[in-house]
Amino acid sequence: MPTKRIALITGANQGMGKQVAKELVLDGVAVFVGSRDLARGQAAAAEIGDGATALQLDVTDAVSIASAAERIGDEAGRLDLLINNAAISTTRTGVRDMAELRAQSQASTAPLEEVRAVWEVNVFGALAVSQAVLPLLRKSTDARIVNVTSGLGSLATVADPGFAYHAAFEPVYAASKAALNAVTLSLMIELESSGIKVNLVSPGFANTALVNFEGTESVEDAAREVVRVARLGRDGPTGTFTLWPGVELPW
Repeated sequence: MPTKRIALITGANQGMGKQVAKELVLDGVAVFVGSRDLARGQAAAAEIGDGATALQLDVTDAVSIASAAERIGDEAGRLDLLINNAAISTTRTGVRDMAELRAQSQASTAPLEEVRAVWEVNVFGALAVSQAVLPLLRKSTDARIVNVTSGLGSLATVADPGFAYHAAFEPVYAASKAALNAVTLSLMIELESSGIKVNLVSPGFANTALVNFEGTESVEDAAREVVRVARLGRDGPTGTFTLWPGVELPW
């Protein structure tokens, strides 16, 4: 059985997931780079370097998830760290900017098929992967799940009319993150006596494809809280919802 820490990061072939993988590999962690497209995952793993292994993983496909979990089990024997990072903001093409996307995502007009498609990745995908690898996490002496959410998922925050992004809350992406928070809370409660730690992280507003490259922070800066929490040891806290640098967010 490997002696180094074993991690799986979903959606790690680009953006923030790739950045987190880079930093963890530098720590000596063996990272499975989850990618829906294996070729893109292989290119990312090659760029990240030794310690990164491409893993075909489509979080919306049960067969893909089961195969990925089986491979981790066969090659590593356990899993110490799961980072549910894979997320999408839309399935639409040709959207010019975030303002246009938000205008098309209002509760009164958002196509239900679009809501379902985004939630399939952001909510159900994270839960499905967590369920699939839990047996491997239970084999670890220092297991942790880190779910990557958004500040828009904090209902207490966005309900405040004074919040800068109050008007940006919509039922597609934003509400999917609120739902992810609820799913994460259920995992926290179920696993609080198991030894498996569960944390929820709101990263910075990263300048990535997820937000049409309109983010205000570099990928490196936005990834800091995810990396910080991923580095917490077995005595580190569970049940937290934070943004950088460890600031608690209201649910």
